[in-house]
Amino acid sequence: MKQYETMYIVRSDLDEAARAALIEEMHGIITAHGGTIDNVDEWGMRDFAYRIDFQNKGYYVVTTYTVDVDGLNEFERLMGINANIVRSLTINLDEKKGK
Repeated sequence: MKQYETMYIVRSDLDEAARAALIEEMHGIITAHGGTIDNVDEWGMRDFAYRIDFQNKGYYVVTTYTVDVDGLNEFERLMGINANIVRSLTINLDEKKGK
């Protein structure tokens, strides 16, 4: 298993309960594949530099987690098709550290 960090942006028009449920659902994908959530840092609502999907702002979440490749692929696939997630970016922290 490798350690990854994903920054994703949740649509700004979701209410707080729906946003919390979406974040929990996304993190549940990782734990369902035998991974662990190491850290969750919610940056909150931020303005975009330009409009994305008719939105001017979004709710930023940065998650550090450990999972195998199958879990990572499923996590990224489901984030890509979820209409409530505007953008996401994943980096491999093991490669960043030189492992």
